[in-house]
Amino acid sequence: MFRFRTIIAALLLGTAVPAIAAPKEFVVEVELPHIPVAEYHKPYVAGWIEDSSGKSMGPLLVWYDVKKREAGGKKWLPDLKTWWRRGGRSMTMPANGVSGATRAPGRNMLAIPAAATPLAKLPAGQYSFVIEAAREGGGREVVKAPFNWKPGGAVKASATGTGELRTIRLTSR
Repeated sequence: MFRFRTIIAALLLGTAVPAIAAPKEFVVEVELPHIPVAEYHKPYVAGWIEDSSGKSMGPLLVWYDVKKREAGGKKWLPDLKTWWRRGGRSMTMPANGVSGATRAPGRNMLAIPAAATPLAKLPAGQYSFVIEAAREGGGREVVKAPFNWKPGGAVKASATGTGELRTIRLTSR
């Protein structure tokens, strides 16, 4: 009888402990610096997840001049050299849920449903959140924020650039 009560108590206690919920969305933050130059052009920006060997696991965002006449903004996407080589050239633009307009200097945030990210399909392991920015008449910079991924788990990755990018951050909620 004592053993039966112990099992029942353990089961009841086990159900009283809340389970850790899988993230519903991932939040991407990209801070673009104000660069005091005579003619400032908003940068093209690409963000993706890559594995520990540097292979792209999938895109998170591509910001470019989507409103340029006759899709002329796509012409400059190869200037995002790292992103272009790691999978950008095979993407069809505009990409639903991924591409959008260039952003002004300051802190830019984007919430992405968890199921729509590359993380939804990845096994546990070491990955990096990568952001690349390239600006006409300016520079180009790639910033990587490494993180350890466990499917259904939380993510908190951040890094800081020194030129075309400032703080980049990927978090889950």
